[in-house]
Amino acid sequence: QVQLVESGGGLVQAGGSLRLSCAASGRIFSRYAMAWFRQAPGEEREFVAVIRWSGGSTNYADSLKGRFTISRDNAKNTVYLQMNSLKPEDTAVYYCAADPTYSGNRSRMYNYWGQGTQVTVSS
Repeated sequence: QVQLVESGGGLVQAGGSLRLSCAASGRIFSRYAMAWFRQAPGEEREFVAVIRWSGGSTNYADSLKGRFTISRDNAKNTVYLQMNSLKPEDTAVYYCAADPTYSGNRSRMYNYWGQGTQVTVSS
């Protein structure tokens, strides 16, 4: 089992930055792909970014490239999401996800999820 705990959410003004963290415990963290998703009220869960276990390659949602950066520190069992130039439409609950075999953008394929952290961007 893998346990994931997100932190770092909050209220920020448009144009500001936040860094989310996801601390993992349990099985071998470094072998898992780690992803971020987000879900706004009334919307489906949306892929944000993923970082793979091998080589640390990354993928991002096209609309977020250049503003968001995913990274991981295997020594700390933590994955990060740096969010810059935030916009009101980035307001959502952000979830961390992990999986030992899947590293794509489909939320239903990830086996492990955190509880989410709220990000609110004011205009």
